[in-house]
Amino acid sequence: MNPLRILLLCHSFNSLTQRLFAELRAAGHTLSVELDIADSVTEEAVALFRPDLVLAPFLKRRISAAVWQRVTCLVVHPGPPGDQGPSALDWAVWRGEPHWGVTVLQANGDFDAGPVWAHASFDMRPATKGSLYRREVTQAALRATLAAVQRFAGGEREAPPLQFAAGPPQGESAPSGGSDPRSGGAWGRGWQPLLRQNERAVHWAEDSTATVLAKLRSGDGQPGVLDALWGQPCYLGDAHPASATTVAEFSDADPGALLAVRDGALLRRTVDGGVWIGQARRADPPDTDPAHRSFKQVAAELFAAEAASLPQRPAPLERPDDEWGELRYTEHGPEGARVGCLGFDFYNGAMSTARCERLRAALLQVRERPTQVLLLLGGEGFFSNGIDLNSIEAAAHRAGDSAADASWRNIQAMNDVALAVLQTTDRLTVSVLRGNAGAGGAFLALAADQVWAHGSVVLNPHYKNMGNLYGSEYWTYLLPRRLGEAGAKDLMAQRLPLLAVEALKIGLIDHNDEGPRDGFEERCLERALALAASYNLSGELAAKQTRREQDEAHRPLAHYREQELARMHRNFYGFDPSYHVARHHFVHKQPHAWTPRHLAVHRL
Repeated sequence: MNPLRILLLCHSFNSLTQRLFAELRAAGHTLSVELDIADSVTEEAVALFRPDLVLAPFLKRRISAAVWQRVTCLVVHPGPPGDQGPSALDWAVWRGEPHWGVTVLQANGDFDAGPVWAHASFDMRPATKGSLYRREVTQAALRATLAAVQRFAGGEREAPPLQFAAGPPQGESAPSGGSDPRSGGAWGRGWQPLLRQNERAVHWAEDSTATVLAKLRSGDGQPGVLDALWGQPCYLGDAHPASATTVAEFSDADPGALLAVRDGALLRRTVDGGVWIGQARRADPPDTDPAHRSFKQVAAELFAAEAASLPQRPAPLERPDDEWGELRYTEHGPEGARVGCLGFDFYNGAMSTARCERLRAALLQVRERPTQVLLLLGGEGFFSNGIDLNSIEAAAHRAGDSAADASWRNIQAMNDVALAVLQTTDRLTVSVLRGNAGAGGAFLALAADQVWAHGSVVLNPHYKNMGNLYGSEYWTYLLPRRLGEAGAKDLMAQRLPLLAVEALKIGLIDHNDEGPRDGFEERCLERALALAASYNLSGELAAKQTRREQDEAHRPLAHYREQELARMHRNFYGFDPSYHVARHHFVHKQPHAWTPRHLAVHRL
């Protein structure tokens, strides 16, 4: 296979684009990125980079004819062959499709209807659109894209004939189409219009919990589902089913009634149960300046005054599986060789001050348990992405507060969590990366003795992309002890996504699981149980304690923290507003004015 020059054209450098970027680079291709700002900018990028192939993993508008007529352009569409339209995955979640797929097609004058180069299918699971996109869609897109690129690199310049088969087998990467007997209908549904708010609307007096969840999950992330809380129009998201036990306490409440608060989420009654709603965004008037539009926040914090009248219903760390909560703890194994598992599933991996404080309290609580190994599981979609930029932005609009002050509180709370992990010296600690990790969340993972990641994980172990932040979470201690001073400096400067296999190669993590994503947690638990029962565990713990004592004597952790925070203080309170500008643009989803030069290497 001949290496290609591939230009990635994307609306933003999102999780899917990052994964494809890293995988294609690892396969030996030369990559550059151009954000889809304007047709003229894309045309200029093509002229500068002279790509063999343009790949578009995430676009919100069509590629101009001046580009696709000049160079082959492959578009990654989150739907099976024959599916067309801007709300492909939304419709699949809303309808409860049992199977779905990803198609790589060639751009032409038709929308999502060009020649099909490859596709891959997957089974759907009951999850939000965002969760499916980061996991199943990304994996299927990777399979199909690599197949299409391989064909192109092998000399093919036209898509292979579209074959009609009995149905696309699980994981199929070759083009196929026709009828899928497993779903009882056409594999592709043809043109599907934009899924509008009137179709997503929840009818609280009629809709079952399953229907409410399907609607809210279909709009999770963007655009949300238009509804109202306390009579105020807003978009809802991050929905979780409430247990029958919890709902029984409010059995007399009318459907639609707001009942309680847990971990910042609001419990709302349905006709046959209830749902926890974790995120909300106020509906803006049509003429609102894009720079001042509302943004997603923790629901109970967005409506803090109103939610204060509702009862708090915190969930214990150890509880039945159907009882939702952001933090969860389980224990496994015999006495003397026990493993504790602490999960912290925060929306988009964002760790606000309040979430950090709850997590630190949970860490201190589970440290009292008689375990030999403690697994830090993070969340299913993200291990952690560090401080919560949305909650910080909210502070900028709150009387008597500021974004700088909220940033300072948040980074201190993140450091407290990392410190609690570092000071857990009486047992082995392992960070288990089930999903991506970025910025402070990547360094929080390094606070554990070992880091295990699934092969699908992408790490962004740097801070500079957010307005040249310096970073904290004891990274100046944690990173050099794994990579050395020179390696740490190089990693922090490169600002690019890192695959788990690459992280393992350089020593950033300790184990990369290349097995199926399903079953990853069980395989990690098996490894942890073996670790807890190992004959030399006591020796490992003694060596760990000695190293920590020696490191502390050489340079106390408090000194690392002090030096890092001195630089962060300048980021938050200094004369350079880069961090605050970048944070504001990120939260308000402001369109990019230019592509960062570390991505657009053709512009260097």
